[in-house]
Amino acid sequence: MTAFSNSFECRRRAAVPAAFMASLCAALLAATAARPDEPPSDSVGVIDGEAITVNGPMSVEVVHGQAKTVLRSGSDVRVISGAARIDLVEGGQISICGPAHLSVLKSGGSLTIALDTGTIHAHIERELALTIYTPQIQAQAVAIGDGPQDLLLGFDTTGAMCIQANRGAIRVEQQLTGQSVLIPQASNVLLLNGQLDNLRTSAGHCACDLQAAKATPPPQPEVSELTATEDARNRAPDARPNTQSATVEAPLAKEEPVYQVFLPPLIYDANAKVQPEIDPKMIVLVRRVRVRPTLIFQGRVEGVAVAAVAPAPASTPAAGANAPKAAAPASDSFVDRVRNFVRKLWPSGS
Repeated sequence: MTAFSNSFECRRRAAVPAAFMASLCAALLAATAARPDEPPSDSVGVIDGEAITVNGPMSVEVVHGQAKTVLRSGSDVRVISGAARIDLVEGGQISICGPAHLSVLKSGGSLTIALDTGTIHAHIERELALTIYTPQIQAQAVAIGDGPQDLLLGFDTTGAMCIQANRGAIRVEQQLTGQSVLIPQASNVLLLNGQLDNLRTSAGHCACDLQAAKATPPPQPEVSELTATEDARNRAPDARPNTQSATVEAPLAKEEPVYQVFLPPLIYDANAKVQPEIDPKMIVLVRRVRVRPTLIFQGRVEGVAVAAVAPAPASTPAAGANAPKAAAPASDSFVDRVRNFVRKLWPSGS
């Protein structure tokens, strides 16, 4: 009886951890099914820009084959030049016109931006409390009804603050004195030295337009197949018609040949320790050149005009009788020269 009771006690102790683990797994599965794949609560949005640096908490996600940087609460953003775009998780966007420096902080449904330099243009679609802090001013977007909010806040070249309430209103508060003022919709004001008493109308001091999202088409799958060497050579000119048309136009100015290399598809075997190499016989090298046309001249070739020699007219007998006798050609021999010289010295002896 004692042995039976001990065996039953051991089975009961072994059954307790198994039941606990089963209940724990069921709870985890239920929690996973109840919560969809959503971004973390502190995610601000995806930032995109040509010359930006991001420090602090962030994550990287792959969207349509491209790596995207996701800002999280506490991120520090610096726009060196140009502009940057933040696509908010709740909807809407924030354009940053550089050079600019700011930090983002998110808590629940509130987004706080600490702006140091530059200009930002925010467009909020859903219910998101947006507050912008500067060294002296605190600006909070105020929605009218359930409509969207669109505002611009930044600094111009002289250091004055520009505030534009395109859609909705903006509540501006001086952090040192606590003085506040409500800027209505469709207002454009200029704030000097952080003083709310000297509000002026701003006309074109700050400009920062919302950037359109760059549509990235999804990559098209390419189907490749193994072919023989002769077939690859025959199909090489028609393999990539779009690429060929673009590469033929470029070398027209440089007059250089274009080389294309066609490789067979790569093969990956998870069970093999060493992956098979590409067969060199399957590699095709295509050389494309632009043949110059043959030069053909059309027209008539004319040489140098030669003056024609006119024949001498025939002399009449009367003219030949009256014509004086032609003088004998002078002799140019050395003896004749000496004789003429002596005659000039002694003319009487000649």
